[in-house]
Amino acid sequence: MNVLAYSLLQVYRKPLPQVIKERVMDPIGASTTWRWYGYDNTWVNVDGAWVQSVSGGGHHGGGLFISAEDHARFGLLYLNEGQWNGEQLISSDWVEMVQQSSEANSSYGYMWWLNRGGRQWDVVKDESIYYAAGFGGNYIVVDKANDMVIVTRWLEPSKLGEMMELVRGAVK
Repeated sequence: MNVLAYSLLQVYRKPLPQVIKERVMDPIGASTTWRWYGYDNTWVNVDGAWVQSVSGGGHHGGGLFISAEDHARFGLLYLNEGQWNGEQLISSDWVEMVQQSSEANSSYGYMWWLNRGGRQWDVVKDESIYYAAGFGGNYIVVDKANDMVIVTRWLEPSKLGEMMELVRGAVK
């Protein structure tokens, strides 16, 4: 994530949180409370101005700090193939690619975990489920088969499959 964020900073030539705010967070109606920080030592010179390259991890003071509701909006954007109110905010090709296993790990796509391979849950075998995992048991789960997004906070990672089984059982 850190290399991707740095690469995007070089492409856009402005802070990535500003790009994400303008292109994604504002259009999906996210709150004004989310923040995305880099580490103290990730300041770089971009066209004569010092800009912080943001980080992927939520540790050492860096990472994305975001509410559960904003996480849910982001998950809905992915559930809807990158569209929000009829506008294509994220390429549908990208949304499809995040759901494909990488060569190195069948349980991992492009920045999203997949419910397959070594990380497939014992109780829910649906391979169309994919999820973003953050520090502290924060998850955005996209369940395409049931047309739903589930956001968790402080969930023990080993309990994610069990939680999904309970949620799916409750909506049937």
